[in-house]
Formats: sequence, C-alpha cells, structure tokens
Amino acid sequence: MKKRLSLMLVTLMAFGSILAACGGGEETAKTDTTTPTETATTDNKTDETAATDEAEPAAEGESDAIGLTEATDMNSNPEAAKARTDSMIIGTTAPQGVFNPLFHQTAYDVAIDDTIFAGFIKVKGDGTYENDMADDIKISEDNKTYTFHIRDGAKFSDGTPVKASDYLFTMKLYMDASYDGQSDPLSWNIVGANEYNKGTAKEISGIKVVDDQTVSVTVSDYDAMTQVNLGGIAILPEAYYGKGYKQGDLTTVKALNTKPMGAGAYKMKNYSAGQEVDLVANENYYGGVAKVPNIIFKTTTDTTNMAMLQSGETDLDNITVNEDNVEELKSMGFLDVDVLKNNGYGYVAMNNKKPMFADVKVRQALTYGLNRAEVVDAAYGPYAEVINIPQSDVSWAYTADKINPYDYNPEEAKKLLDEAGWKVGADGIREKDGKKFEINFSATAENPVVDALIPIMTENYQELGIKLVTETLDFNAIMEKKDRGDYDMFFAAWGLTPDPDSTVYITDGAQNNSGYSNKEVDALYAKGKKELDLNKRKEIYAEAYQKINADAPEILMYQRTNMLAINGRLDGWDITPYKEYQHSLSQVEVAQ
Repeated sequence: MKKRLSLMLVTLMAFGSILAACGGGEETAKTDTTTPTETATTDNKTDETAATDEAEPAAEGESDAIGLTEATDMNSNPEAAKARTDSMIIGTTAPQGVFNPLFHQTAYDVAIDDTIFAGFIKVKGDGTYENDMADDIKISEDNKTYTFHIRDGAKFSDGTPVKASDYLFTMKLYMDASYDGQSDPLSWNIVGANEYNKGTAKEISGIKVVDDQTVSVTVSDYDAMTQVNLGGIAILPEAYYGKGYKQGDLTTVKALNTKPMGAGAYKMKNYSAGQEVDLVANENYYGGVAKVPNIIFKTTTDTTNMAMLQSGETDLDNITVNEDNVEELKSMGFLDVDVLKNNGYGYVAMNNKKPMFADVKVRQALTYGLNRAEVVDAAYGPYAEVINIPQSDVSWAYTADKINPYDYNPEEAKKLLDEAGWKVGADGIREKDGKKFEINFSATAENPVVDALIPIMTENYQELGIKLVTETLDFNAIMEKKDRGDYDMFFAAWGLTPDPDSTVYITDGAQNNSGYSNKEVDALYAKGKKELDLNKRKEIYAEAYQKINADAPEILMYQRTNMLAINGRLDGWDITPYKEYQHSLSQVEVAQ
C-alpha cells in the first residue's frame, strides 16, 4: 500500500502545537497536551463528522501539484538503498535530545518519541482518534469520570506489562510542582491534582487504580479536550523512571531523557548527539513487531538532504517545497514524492516583553513593513501562501472574516512608527528616548526560508529607519535563547493538531514564546475549550483570531505545503496533514 493523501477537515478534537526550524521539515510547536503528539483519540462522547480516507480533488485555486507522485523507475534506485533490506534511514534536523514526551518541544524529538512511546489513544488520518493501548474507554453520564482499560499483552520494551499504576505514575510527574514542560496539566482539572502539585497530598485523589489493567480518572470540570488530555498521554514505566523520584523533584526523570523506555513500536539503541539516533523494533510491541527491524534518524540539512536521498544514503526526508526541488526529486525516478498541505504555519517571533515590541503600533508596523509575499514566493514559489491568523486552512477553525491582511505598506508602517514615538534620527535610524531602533534577529543556518527572509527584511526595515542585526545559530541554540527570553526576533514554525486549543497566545501559557497577553483572548480560548458544540466553537475561535490579528503579537508568515521524499522501496505509508510519517513506521515494509 502506497501513501495516501487526505485533506479532510475534522471535528473530533485534539490538542495544540509543536516547534520546528522551518525549512523543508519545519515544525516548531504543537499545543499543550500530551499524546498522540498533538492529537489524540477516543471513541466515545464527541462530536464527529464522518470523513472518508480517500484522496479528494484539489479545491478551486489549489495547486494540482498537491498529492502523491509515485516512483517511476525503481531500476535507478542506488545500490546503497537496495542493500538495506532490514532498515530505513530517515533524514532529520538534529534532535534536541529530549526523548521524553513530558518535556520535548521540537518536532524532531517528537518524531522519535512517537515511535518509542504509546498511550491509550492515537490519531487517525482524518484527524480523529481511535483506541490504541486501551481496548475500552468508558465515560460517566456526567462526563466527569473516564475509565480506561489496558489491552491484553501491552508491554514496555523491557517486557514488563503496562499497568494502571504506570499511568498514575506518569500523571504524578505531570502534576509535580517541578514539572516545567510545555503542557498545562493542572488545566485538565483532575480531582486532587492541585493538592499533589502543592505537596499537601501524596496521591492524586481523582485517579483510582481499579486493577492492573483498569484506571479511572475523575475531573472537577470537563471540556472539549478532556478525553484527549486524559487518553493522550504517553505512559512511562514507573519501575524505570520512578527510581529516585521524589515528589517535588523531577531531576532523576530528566536524567533519562537520552535513554528512553516506552511501549511503542521501537526502542532506542543508540543516540549520538548531532549525528544520529538508532532504533530497533520492540519485540514486545502490542501492535505486532514492526516490519522494518531497524530505523536510523540521521542528521541532515537543507544543503545535504537532497544529495543524501539521491545517493541512497537516506530513505526519507522533508525537502523544502519549491518548483526546482519538486522537479529534481521526481526526475530521480526511484522516489515517491508526497506533497500535501501542512497543518501549521511559519512565523517571526517578537519578544513582546521588550519595550519596543510591547507597543502594538510597533508590531503592526513591523508586519506592514515586511514584504511577506516576496519572502514566501522566494522560498516556496506556488507551494505556500501568506497567512494572517495562527491557523492553517485545513482546519475547521480557520477563518478569513474580519481579518486584516497586512498587505505590504511601508508608508502605513512609517506612520505607525511615528505615532509610537519612534522618530528618524540624523543617521536615518529611528530612535526614542535616546535608544536606537535596532533589532537583533536570531537566524538558523542553511535554512532556505531564512535565506529568503533576511535580505528582504533587512532592506524593508532599513527603509523604515530600523537597523537589523542578524546572528546565525543552530535551531536548538535559538530554542534555548527563547526559553531564557534572551531574544528580539527569531524565525520558526508551529506544527498544529486538529484542535485549535493552544497556550501559544494565552497569558503566561506553557507555549507562549512571545510574552503576548490579552485578557480577552484568554477568555475566548477558555470559552472555546469549554464549548462542546463545534459550530459555536468555530465562532469563538474566529473572534479570538480577529483579536490576535489586530494585536499582531508575531509576524505570521505563511502556510506551506509539506514535501516528503521517500524511497519507493518502502511501502505501507498513511500520511495526511494530521498523521505524520512517524505514525506509519511500524506498518512500513521493504517492497519485494
């Protein structure tokens, strides 16, 4: 079975966003919950609109290049690739090395974690969810108690059974006062979680281990995300991660970030930072032993990934989508080229906590004053488009109603800067209160988007009287600067899940990188999460997007298409905007 393309909208809810460098395989952030990486699944009380798994024709105006082009000449497959009968090599931006679902924040770590860990539910191709490690999920009539039954034969990679107590242990880690990951677990409203977090209780009273295979969770209040939050977490073995754990201190848990153990289809064999991650099939996987015994995630860049595919050194990679790259990949003959809309967006982050970016007029000016269309065209050609809300148009929550397009308008930008008190000085650079308007931009190296962005931004902002100073760092170093709040601007992207619920624009949200705060937006996100009617949710999020659009906390850049190049010798993929390639790895096989 070859890859299938599905552009279906979904109504079953999932959670948030995840971070990436943005180029060929971008991804920076997903939202805040835990399992099936940014989505989850359940089969009970949720609004759902039926959706088929078949490919649909392109919408009017949508590029007919979107879809799968299968390999045409497997005789040209390099010998290096043909010789790998028991393995596949996946090209990736260097992972950060945080191989723990509680703490990871980049898409590259997530892809690996998705193969090592598993939860009660998993994402389907249309963005809805289905049972995974749970074979039964029951919900009480008042929607406040969720009972999960672990399927027979579920084991961790060391052969020990997955128990309900492991789920409880994992929840304790989330609720621990020292937890500093990107999820917001106290918002899940689990009874007794706050007491455990404060250290006034040794147990979470709302989680009951009924027997080894059954656990129930009671919440004080429920919302559209409750099933996903509770069923989606990847379960960690207490016997492995619990050694040395003391309530209030996750140090010993984090010490195992590079030595993960889970119940997923693969287990880690070796990790060489900046080079590769070696995985082997988990012989105890409840879903059946993976058909390809070995997977190697090998570090590539936008300057090496194409050549490594062509030589057969890698079997799969995200390649930047542009007309030249599409044609070059197709011309190789032995590659399947899968182009599909990305459920995510690229953006330029602005540190709203710094005085110059705290002024909405300045942020609006920087958006008006950047020729985003020129940047997007230079990077992606017809394979991307400028966006103005933090949502992709594959989502049911997308809206263009009452949204300012911020078309390139340097005169409007200058007017807003004048109004904000930034006046042009004798040297042509604006200043205010004795401070020059100078922006330090943290840029990733060998990134085609950044390569297109920097010269255009430099010229555009110079015209406005703003000096742009750039520094080149690798993506993980930029993420570290972001975590410290030590930045003016950087470029990255969010990979989204089917549900718009997110903490990216919530005051002090776990994934709020910019320091943006608007109490009205906070209230709308809270209301949208609580509402169960899909049409009403859509209206609520539309209003939130309108306010975010007006506030311009970040410079939203584009929604692009993804392009995966996959050696045609590998069959069995099921890849959609909601189901990323790693979720197919256990079913992929080497064609005979």
